[in-house]
Amino acid sequence: MARTFADGMACREPQAEPLAIIMQGAARIGEVSDDEIAEAIRIYYTDTHNMAEGAGAAPLAALMQEKQRQVGKRAGVILCGGNIDMPVFRQVLCGQTPTL
Repeated sequence: MARTFADGMACREPQAEPLAIIMQGAARIGEVSDDEIAEAIRIYYTDTHNMAEGAGAAPLAALMQEKQRQVGKRAGVILCGGNIDMPVFRQVLCGQTPTL
């Protein structure tokens, strides 16, 4: 298992069969850090009053990486997963990135 607080997507190496299915429809795949995920969780909460777990905030973290590339465009991400432990959520809201 990968060492990340975004446990809903924690894996060291993707399995070949599911990855092949994803690659059929994905234009590209990005990589986000735990710090970027924590920032996305904070943004969801402060800007929209929605709670997201790490894996649920990862799409927003990826979009934020592309801020310059998306200027003048409309973009949408799916927010799913609000199953974040309260101690972890408190850490994130205090500006920290949880570690394992």
